[in-house]
Amino acid sequence: MNICFGPWKPAKSVVTANKDVVAQFGKDMFDSAEKNDVDFLFEASVGGGIPIITPLKQSLTANRITEIMGIVNGTTNYMLTKMTECGSDYDTVLKEAQAKGYAEANPAADVDGLDAARKAAILASLAFNTRVELKDVSIEGITKITPDDIDYAKNLGYVIKLLAVGKDSAANGVDVRVHPVFLPKEHPLAAVNGVFNAIYVRGNAIGEAMFYGQGAGSLPTASAVVSDIIDASRDIVNNTFGRVRCTCYEQKSFCPMEKTESSYYVRLLVDDKPGVLGYVATAFGDAGVSLRSVIRPSGMLLIMLRSWPSRIRWCMRKSRRLLRF
Repeated sequence: MNICFGPWKPAKSVVTANKDVVAQFGKDMFDSAEKNDVDFLFEASVGGGIPIITPLKQSLTANRITEIMGIVNGTTNYMLTKMTECGSDYDTVLKEAQAKGYAEANPAADVDGLDAARKAAILASLAFNTRVELKDVSIEGITKITPDDIDYAKNLGYVIKLLAVGKDSAANGVDVRVHPVFLPKEHPLAAVNGVFNAIYVRGNAIGEAMFYGQGAGSLPTASAVVSDIIDASRDIVNNTFGRVRCTCYEQKSFCPMEKTESSYYVRLLVDDKPGVLGYVATAFGDAGVSLRSVIRPSGMLLIMLRSWPSRIRWCMRKSRRLLRF
């Protein structure tokens, strides 16, 4: 942060594409920009060339945004697309992504969901007008996704995507997470493939809107950076700095992941014995969890349900105990 605002007198406006800086030091950056009466602009920090920061800070301010979710990491979207289209396994598509320059030699930030989580914190902060930090984001990557998961998703009418998800409700507070999701094939985000990104927004006035485009690359990123530079230059000429300062003017409560109610897909490897399904159904029923659907290929149970993570973990432990017969 000192590099951005400290050394120069008078201070200079700052334009950055660095999501780490914005996610970790966003509040300090805004405070310093306001103190020095300059601009802090970061359109390229999320979505590359996709305009999403400015719409959230300006164009959509008449809305109460209740949900924002998106495909914000091109590496993992490329990998999941290849696994879906070609039937390849995780290790194979990772090597291919690295060979094409889509994944780093150490891909952890992408495949473990950390890159998407930083972007989720930025998007949620802007969408819900409250400060969201990385520690507030529940994170799960794609390293455990198998070709079997991809195939079963297809058969059930879904595709698997790594999504950054943010929700804001009066009852539960703010819920921000990154994890693989079963998306219905008819959902607009389901058709976003390869290294492309998209952000889906739901507001009380606009309804549903989606921003789609190239989420990385030199020219798309440069498009957003140069746009911010032009905005900052206009402010210098007109002496109109800081027209839109930090929009995190509320302090909302957060909903912990263990209390987040959602739909879940559970895959159990089981022995092909009579009574297995009954035992599993009993375990979930004892926890007050109803099963939406159950598919039983050989040696396996595929379960679709809606509940809380804490109850799911309890059911899984009990199911494993019950199945030892």
